[in-house]
Amino acid sequence: MSYTQGGNDGRTVTSIPLTDANPPGSASIGSLVRDATEQMSTLVRAEVALAKAEVTGEIKKGLTGSVFFILALVVLLFSSFFFFFFVAELLDMWLWRWAAFLIVFLVMVLTTVLLALFGWLKVRKVRAPEKTIGSLKQTAEVLPAAFAHRDAADAHAAIGSRGTGATSLDKSSNR
Repeated sequence: MSYTQGGNDGRTVTSIPLTDANPPGSASIGSLVRDATEQMSTLVRAEVALAKAEVTGEIKKGLTGSVFFILALVVLLFSSFFFFFFVAELLDMWLWRWAAFLIVFLVMVLTTVLLALFGWLKVRKVRAPEKTIGSLKQTAEVLPAAFAHRDAADAHAAIGSRGTGATSLDKSSNR
């Protein structure tokens, strides 16, 4: 048997009681199996919720850090204008002004082309996740058989319940 405890902030925590819900000798095997199954389900759900909360917190920290890195790159990008202007003015000491600025411009264009080429070569090597695709295909082969079995059982229950006035929708809502 599991219990849901609500906090003041609207969040709930599902917990498994530390004491036995049924005193020894008073529970049937069916109720013991039901309680064990329910407690395992609650435990798995609680572990998934814990993992989700931890991952969410870490993602928020990572996003905050990445925002600061992006801001630093923006400032660096704006600062690069002044650096290239400085280089052109420095070359102006030995060359004509127009030639100095042309050299800086050509170096910037060449750098852009080289970085774009390196990026294209890296992106070209990206492949589809073959292991994940294979795993999903295997799951798709197994699951239709399970769904077909469950759908057949639901159809059989719906046919059997026509005389009692219950519908398959009523029975499926109890899952």
